[in-house]
Amino acid sequence: MVRVPVRARVPVAALNRIRRAPHALARRRRSVRRTRPAVELMPRPRPWVRALGLVTVVLAGAWLGLLTVGNVRVPVGPMDTTMTLRPSLTGGTKINISPLGALSLDSHVAPVRLDVNVDQLDPVRAQALVDHPERITGLQDEVTRDVEHGTFDLAVRSCVAVVTGATTLGLAVYRRPRRALAAGGLALALLAASGGTAYATWKPQSVLEPRFSGLLSSAPSLVGNARSIVTEFDVYQQELARLVTNVTKLYDVTSTLPAYSPDPSTIRVLHVSDIHLNPASWKIIASLVDQYKVDVIVDSGDTMDHGTAAENRFLDPISDLGAPYVWVRGNHDSLLTQRYLEGMKNVHVLDDGRAETVAGLRFAGIGDPQFTPDRSTQPGGDSVEYLAGARLASALRDQKTAGTPADVAIAHEPFAARLTDGEVPLALAGHLHHEGTEVMKNGTRLRIEGSTGGSGLRAVEDTYPDPIQASILYFDRDTRRLQAWDEIELGGLGLTTAEVSRHLPEENQPGAPQSPSPSATPSTAAP
Repeated sequence: MVRVPVRARVPVAALNRIRRAPHALARRRRSVRRTRPAVELMPRPRPWVRALGLVTVVLAGAWLGLLTVGNVRVPVGPMDTTMTLRPSLTGGTKINISPLGALSLDSHVAPVRLDVNVDQLDPVRAQALVDHPERITGLQDEVTRDVEHGTFDLAVRSCVAVVTGATTLGLAVYRRPRRALAAGGLALALLAASGGTAYATWKPQSVLEPRFSGLLSSAPSLVGNARSIVTEFDVYQQELARLVTNVTKLYDVTSTLPAYSPDPSTIRVLHVSDIHLNPASWKIIASLVDQYKVDVIVDSGDTMDHGTAAENRFLDPISDLGAPYVWVRGNHDSLLTQRYLEGMKNVHVLDDGRAETVAGLRFAGIGDPQFTPDRSTQPGGDSVEYLAGARLASALRDQKTAGTPADVAIAHEPFAARLTDGEVPLALAGHLHHEGTEVMKNGTRLRIEGSTGGSGLRAVEDTYPDPIQASILYFDRDTRRLQAWDEIELGGLGLTTAEVSRHLPEENQPGAPQSPSPSATPSTAAP
């Protein structure tokens, strides 16, 4: 037997390891390939994804908390109410007066809205307030105290509800107490920020300009009279107490709608326009005249569609509307239409700048110089409207020189009405089929009415029918200046919605400086 020296065995072992090395490397490579997909399928979540998930949990939990326990029952004067905070993009306050409708106030801008539901009345206290309206003076302090107490309780309860909801949902989602507490803390911070924003943007004067939606028959009594707003400190308390009184009367124990009693210091003008042969308009106008105790109706034209003699019978209900009717010709009204109306009792047709005093206000108007009953007729353009507006402005200057200045100018086309700027306090127009208000350069306010006929047959051309629009203008009986106006909008064909929005001129806001308006000299002309 031959022995192999040790030195000879060493190279053989090394050689064997070298032979096995490729197989080991292959096995390692296969192992790496097998484990790598598992790492790619389970990446660590990015920080912004975790933050977005936390915010979602916080918002959802806070919303659920508010829905569950975020409301308080508060007595406000003779009413039992429920106050609730709700998430909202625009903020504000909504007062639900079921089944009559709802009042919306632009009270603040924040991601939360205050909902107030009128649940019921205390019959004894309600009857006492209805029988003795003079008690409204003492009601001011009581209502203010009740509202402050209710909002404080609501703020505390909402904090508890938001934190509890966010923390509970955070614990259910993350199953980690630290994450759940972070969700609750973030919810509290968001609610505090919302409250701070609401406080910074709080507008107590919003109670002077409510927006009503619901039964149209309830609007006059609920929104109340428009009147001159004095500048005393407690004007908002007075208006809030007046609103409570109006609601109480509507919820009287007899369950009957009280008669609307207009302020005797105001003249109420119903402005309509662009009826376009809609027969339903006459019933709506008659209802508004009766509900608001309207003194005079102003129609700024386009009562017809084609102005033919066959359409004239459509105008007959005007004589039964219960108020004087002031009318100017629109571009869909012909001279045949005008002559027919001139022969009707209680209708005042204004043209060529002629002025008449009706119901204590002096109106001057001009008919539209264009007659375009269909689209095949080419209109004369702005040049003829400019001439009409200049003619009306000249007539207004003549009236002022004669000592009988007009209070209101009327034209169908807004382009013509704008030329009366500086000659009259208020100009009325239509034609555009949507309402609008602007104060022009020289101080004249231009009020453009929408379509009181819902654009007539044109209402079916679009997916959604045009609304029926009109407005009530409130004038001071002594100064004959505009004090406020209510924009009234009803759903178009087949719709039953109604909305009434109260607006005040800037100069009539509490504390606003009183600037003189054009033609401020009192009129002495006879009717």
